[in-house]
Order: sequence, then structure tokens, then C-alpha cells
Amino acid sequence: MGGRKLYYLLEQDLRQQGIKLGRDALFSLLAAHNLLIRKRRRKALTTFSRHRFRKYPNLIRDLTPLRPNQVWVADITYWFTQAGCLYISLLTDAYSRRIMGFAVADTLATVHARRALEMALRQISKRAGSQLIHHSDRGIQYCSQEYLDTLAPFHIQVSMTENSDPLENAIAERVNGILKQEYLSQQPVYSLREAEQHLEQAVFLYNYKRPHLSCDMQSPNQAHASWGPLERRWKNYYKPSTPVSAE
Repeated sequence: MGGRKLYYLLEQDLRQQGIKLGRDALFSLLAAHNLLIRKRRRKALTTFSRHRFRKYPNLIRDLTPLRPNQVWVADITYWFTQAGCLYISLLTDAYSRRIMGFAVADTLATVHARRALEMALRQISKRAGSQLIHHSDRGIQYCSQEYLDTLAPFHIQVSMTENSDPLENAIAERVNGILKQEYLSQQPVYSLREAEQHLEQAVFLYNYKRPHLSCDMQSPNQAHASWGPLERRWKNYYKPSTPVSAE
């Protein structure tokens, strides 16, 4: 868990105990004990979009979800471990940021993305599925007939990115980073079985314990019981550039 979320969870207890410790002081304390999360820079290719299967249009470009199970976002991300490079398939609710389905494997075969999808589908009715959009990149796993046939009985609409811009699937990319940087990167993993156990624990902590800035500092599981706009607590540190006058 990141330092800002940790401070949010500890702030009230610190005050009750009469301990004066601000956010910056907490960061300094964590740094002094080598407890700050380090970002990893290695990358692996997980998307192959030059295939013969049909690609679908982006249905969520200007859409802001206002309820759970309105939009699910799917992605596959790499995980470098002592057992080699593994691949995590995730399906996340775009409204609550709750991870609905997950799977880890040592290959990029479609069956593993489908496993994550089947886990998510077990949590909704077919009626709910008919009001749901499934959004992903144009990777061969999501375009395959095997995957689409799993979506079909629920009448879920299919949406896909239209270029290689990660902002077209920004929520999925963000959840990938949170899981790996805050929960998985520090875990030694020597087998696929260990990876499955660590991933299951990470998803539980993320869904039930971690306050989310995009969900009014609720956990994703709490936000999943909500309805309507959720206050965003994060700040945009990127200021828009000032237009240059033509005069």
C-alpha cells in the first residue's frame, strides 16, 4: 500500500494517541527504514493486435460510469518473478475500481484471460450483463472467438481501444500498476502456485483494505455498493499549457 493511503488509515489513530506525525514525516520515517515502494522499469510485451480477428470500436471514450457493473475494463500485465516472467489477467469494474476477476499464468494463452472473465461473470446475473460494457485493448486474447463466446450468453457489449494509446484503457493500466508496485513487486515467487497465492492475497487487500483516491477514499468493495458520482480525492499535477497568442 502506498504512503498516502497508509497515512489516511493511520491519521485518526495517531491523533487519538496524541502522536503528532504529518504525512511528510511519515514518508521520512518510512524512507529511513527502507519501507517506501520502489518503481520497477522492466517491461514485457503482452499485447499482439496484428491478427485476423474483428476489432470493435471504443464505446467508453466519453463515458463516465455512474454505477457498478456498467463498465468492466480488462488487461493483461507482466510480472517478473524468480520463477520467470508471468502474466496476470485482470477484469476491473471501472466505477468502483473493484477487481472482479483475476488469473495468473506462465503463458499468454486466451484460456487464462477467459478464466478471469469467468470469475467475474459468476458474480453477476445475465440481466446485469445486458447493461454492461466490456472494454479492453485489441489483443488477440480479447478478440478471439473463444473469449467472445464467453461474453455472448450475457449479451455484454464489446468495446476496444482504437490505437496504442494507454489512456484509452487508463483504469486498467492504473490497477495493474497498483497491484504490482504496492503488493507484488516485493514478494519472492519461486513457482506458479506461489504466484497464485500471492495474487489472491493482493487482490483481497486491494479490494477490501486499500482506500482509493478515485472512490472518495473508500475501498473498492465499499464503492461497489454505491451508486451515483464518487468524489475524486486525487489532484491533477499536470497544468494545462497556456495557449500562445497569434498576435
